[in-house]
Amino acid sequence: MSAMAHEHEPLTQEEVLLEGFLALDTPEGFRAELIEGEIVVTPPPEGAHEANISRIIRQVARRSAVDMDVSGNKGLMVPRAGQCVKNHVIPDLTFAEARVGLFDDAEAWMPCGEVAMVVEVTSTRADRDRTTKRHCYARGGIPLYLLVDREKCSVTLFSEPGEGDYRQVCTVPYGKPITLPAPFSFDLETGDFV
Repeated sequence: MSAMAHEHEPLTQEEVLLEGFLALDTPEGFRAELIEGEIVVTPPPEGAHEANISRIIRQVARRSAVDMDVSGNKGLMVPRAGQCVKNHVIPDLTFAEARVGLFDDAEAWMPCGEVAMVVEVTSTRADRDRTTKRHCYARGGIPLYLLVDREKCSVTLFSEPGEGDYRQVCTVPYGKPITLPAPFSFDLETGDFV
């Protein structure tokens, strides 16, 4: 008996999009994400964006109740919605308890399990951070999502993910502290955000 040759089935549109996304070679400093079936390429951030990122990292390092690891470039895979491919997002910051060692030996794109909090600081396409990525993070079960909205001069903490969104939302204007619950357990000062 001879072995029959198996023809490869054609790729689905979803598979073609994912393969194209994973094959992208973005210019240095740019980052590509696959969000709700759309490939998004973001240019390097400007100074005020990075100043807020730095302020958050310093406060978490100094004041968090437990030691935290942080990554500014960690690719996360989060569950898809509807007919869209699995989302591949890169939060501005990803925090995990240091004891977990989440980033040790992690693949370029990793699942969201054990992520304690993600942070986004808005730039040119703020609605994506306010809505689309918020839903992605909630579907991924990430317990806390901190959004620094530079257009609205506010900071919002989303918590208690469930059913595709966060059930708790707390927003404060710049200048007011916002409480980060356990495992962080401290009030994040926002007075010097820009």
